[in-house]
Amino acid sequence: MDITTVIGLISGLALMTLAVLLGGTPGVFWNPPSIVIVLGGTLAATLVNYPLRDVLSVMGTLKNAFIHHATAPQTLIEKLVNFATIARREGILALENNVEDVGDPFLEKSVQLAVDGTSPELIKDVLSTELAFLEDRHSQGQAILSAMGTFSPAFGMIGTLIGLIQMLTVLDDPSLIGEGMAVALLTTLYGALFANIFFLPAAGKLKVRTDDEMLAKEIIIEGILSIQSGDNPRVVEQKLKAFVSPSVRDEIQIAKR
Repeated sequence: MDITTVIGLISGLALMTLAVLLGGTPGVFWNPPSIVIVLGGTLAATLVNYPLRDVLSVMGTLKNAFIHHATAPQTLIEKLVNFATIARREGILALENNVEDVGDPFLEKSVQLAVDGTSPELIKDVLSTELAFLEDRHSQGQAILSAMGTFSPAFGMIGTLIGLIQMLTVLDDPSLIGEGMAVALLTTLYGALFANIFFLPAAGKLKVRTDDEMLAKEIIIEGILSIQSGDNPRVVEQKLKAFVSPSVRDEIQIAKR
């Protein structure tokens, strides 16, 4: 569970709720027609813009903003340097005994390709292709959420126009003016709220997650190719440390060889 996502979402909602309560009239901020206009319109526009399959799949992608399973770069580097040590001492075929315990499907596949004697060019081609399509799939989810973050304020403005029209048509009845004004103002508020507290931040968090996952997989590719070429474990370590910041390098604990 990514605690920062949860904290950000809860704290944002809590602070806005507190501001409403301090105003003394929280009931005026609840308007179902405004919510229907914003969320219904946003969903409708998203379905027009993207295939239903892609819109439904974004729910599976969205969970990555809250649940993060990617292996830390320092852990990957430690594993790969350990594999380099084993391959250096016992030969690369010795890694076959460790392939099922790596805990990362991409790393497992990479080690298996190396153990099977696949050429370095083919290994890089296979893994790079998988990496590219992984990025494309993740980018699709980010694009949909970003689009929803764009549509939401737009439908807030549409709701504002609807509310103003309703208000102007009942100027002779002051009791109905308030309802039209509420729709006019609250749809703009809801549109901005949904976009800036959920849709756009979620798209941004997924972008961060994708960057982290891409970095991890690039480390794996470089490490496997280096191991297959027979590089000294210390050389492998220095190559892989170049992918991360100095602060992360200090966290890497390599067993004595």
